[in-house]
Amino acid sequence: MAKREVDEISGVEDTGHEWDGIKELDNPLPRWWLYVMYACIVWAIGYWIVMPAWPTLNGYTKGVFAYSERAKTDADVANGQAARAPMFKKLMATPIEQVNANADLRNFAIEAGRATFNDNCSTCHGAGGQGAAGYPSLADNVWLWDGSFAGIEQTINYGIRSGHDQARLSQMPSYGKDALLNAEQINDLTDYVMTLSKMPGADAGKAARGAQLFAENCVSCHGASGTGDPLQGAPNLTDKEYLYGNSREAIHGQIYNGNGGVMPTWEAKLSPETVKSLVVYVHSLGGGK
Repeated sequence: MAKREVDEISGVEDTGHEWDGIKELDNPLPRWWLYVMYACIVWAIGYWIVMPAWPTLNGYTKGVFAYSERAKTDADVANGQAARAPMFKKLMATPIEQVNANADLRNFAIEAGRATFNDNCSTCHGAGGQGAAGYPSLADNVWLWDGSFAGIEQTINYGIRSGHDQARLSQMPSYGKDALLNAEQINDLTDYVMTLSKMPGADAGKAARGAQLFAENCVSCHGASGTGDPLQGAPNLTDKEYLYGNSREAIHGQIYNGNGGVMPTWEAKLSPETVKSLVVYVHSLGGGK
């Protein structure tokens, strides 16, 4: 062991450790620090006794207080549901078309619907329902399907291409991927679709040839003038509101691939009163029909 010496200035014995002529003094820890450490030890022992603390083979020590954050959360949720129950009861008793006439009931439904939307729908449709490529915007008055209260409720309950036997179902053909049209025809059809919404850059010659292709392949869903059909989920092609983008490349890609997304069914996941509040909220975002 290194020889311990006494520092001439402080009078404190060193620890015997030295590095480059610097010696470590054996100063005691400050009393306040020791008291805090001892207090923490006492606090920890007390916490282990009264609160859930230590894992066991088949669970954990419950502690004298038997406190459970999960039980507290469950109780808070139950209390919240109980507090909202009278308004939900009133909401269910009111025809949905009349909800907006009652300011208190409308505000309650919108706030309840907003919370449900943020928890379940905003991942795809975005906060506030602004949408994204492949996910329709709910913040405008453009609806692929029925934008009425009843129509929105059906879409939420049963979904789109969800596999539910009452789901909304439509499928645009994959004209390129399935070789229904050749590359030149798809280009011609793309330019014609661009003219429907007066999009700049369309080639007049290609669009003229594309008009005949549109009449042969697309009119049954999108209509002769391209204004669409909400009964089939066929979008309006004249309003520049394109689900997968309104560039030439995006339109070409849609014709080629025939993209079609899936919306899940919420019937079994949300209660009827929750769905009704969600319908009111979604309807309010863009002024449903």
